[in-house]
Amino acid sequence: MSTGELLDVEPLELKFPFELKKQISCSLQLLNKTENHVAFKVKTTNPKKYCVRPNTGLVLPRSRCDVTVTMQAQKEAPPDMQCRDKFLLQSVVVSSGVAAKDITPEMFSREPGRVVEECKLRVIYLPPPQPPSPVLEDPNEGISPKVSFNSGNLNRSEVGFNSWVTRQFVSSDDKSSEVKSLISKLTDEKNVAVQQNEKIRKEIELLMRVGNKSQGGGVSIIVVIAICLIGLLLGYLLK
Repeated sequence: MSTGELLDVEPLELKFPFELKKQISCSLQLLNKTENHVAFKVKTTNPKKYCVRPNTGLVLPRSRCDVTVTMQAQKEAPPDMQCRDKFLLQSVVVSSGVAAKDITPEMFSREPGRVVEECKLRVIYLPPPQPPSPVLEDPNEGISPKVSFNSGNLNRSEVGFNSWVTRQFVSSDDKSSEVKSLISKLTDEKNVAVQQNEKIRKEIELLMRVGNKSQGGGVSIIVVIAICLIGLLLGYLLK
C-alpha cells in the first residue's frame, strides 16, 4: 500500500496471471484520506496494451474508488516473463463543485500553488493457475477386504471383520451339524418302524396259516382280523 497525503493506493504491483490469447484483469483500490474532493488520473507506458476503467475519476472525502486494469490478449510471452510496463497514478485536490466529467488533463499539470501527488505502479506477470490434479482412484476400491487371521499388524477394522467372519463360519458349522443330526435321527426311526412293520406282517401271516389249519376249534377268524387291525394301527403310529 502506498500512503500519500491524498490517496492510499493498493496494491503497488499490478499482478497478471499471464496466459496467451486471453484478457486478464486486476484491480486497484483508491482510498481518499482527506475531507477534500480528490481527482485522479491513471497513465501507462503502453496504452495500447492496457485498458483502464476509469482512467480518470473523482474520489469523494473519506471514500473509496475501484479501478480495473485489463491487459489485452497477448500472442506471445515476453522473455523470462519479465514485464517493463509501468503505471503512474496522479491525484490532486479539486473543489467540491467539480464532477467526474469536468476533469481535464490540465488539472494534473504542475503549477504554482497546485500539489499533484504521484504514485508509480509496477506490472508483474505470474504463472497461469494450475488446474487441480485429478484424484487418483484407490486401486483397492470396490474389492472386498481380504480375510486375514495373522496376528501382529491388524488394525481394529480388520480384527472386527475377521471376528465377524469367524462367528459366521462357526454358526454355519453348528447349524449344519444340527441338520445332519436330525436327519440321522429321523432315518434311524424310519428304519426301526419299517422293521417293526415287517415283523408284525410276518406274525399275521403265521397266525393266518395257523387259523386255516385249525378252523374247527382253533383260533377264530375274528381274532385273526383283530390282530391284523392292531398291527396295521401300530404300523401307522410308528411311521
